[in-house]
Amino acid sequence: MPGSTKTMGVLTVGGLVMVTAYTVALGSNGWLWFGWVLLGLVTLGMAASRSA
Repeated sequence: MPGSTKTMGVLTVGGLVMVTAYTVALGSNGWLWFGWVLLGLVTLGMAASRSA
């Protein structure tokens, strides 16, 4: 499903924007960044499996 990979990409970018805004407004939260990294890795894995 190419649509699901694109949706995950949009969610990953949106998550980056939200985590960055939270960090600027309220200070860094390691768990948020950890969650964003995991989301990014899942997205990359989905993209890699589509191209393979």
